[in-house]
Amino acid sequence: MEIKANFQVGQIVFLEYGDQRLYTEVIQVVAERDLCWVRPLLLVTQEYEAPQVTDLRSSSDLLWSINLFQPALDTEVIGLYSQIIAKEPKPEYNDTRSQQLYEFIQQFWQASKNQISD
Repeated sequence: MEIKANFQVGQIVFLEYGDQRLYTEVIQVVAERDLCWVRPLLLVTQEYEAPQVTDLRSSSDLLWSINLFQPALDTEVIGLYSQIIAKEPKPEYNDTRSQQLYEFIQQFWQASKNQISD
């Protein structure tokens, strides 16, 4: 399995599952353990006409396998960020957003586990 240890602090990377992407900011790469410490930013659900963007900037950090992340394109992230920044300042974290993040991580983890065991 290829190690993507060339991620840089501050780089935006994402995890993808189904029609959702969790965009995160790299805080630290722990290359010796193949892990990436990230801060969730946005959960994007692709809908028919326009994506639904959930602001997760106040959520808890994650420590996840570096091999599961993909680098995000700057142009893609800027467009998504502009949607949340135009709506409101950084929100207080609430149970609904916490539940959305938890459900995404749960589904992603289960799918990743199934791929490894196949």
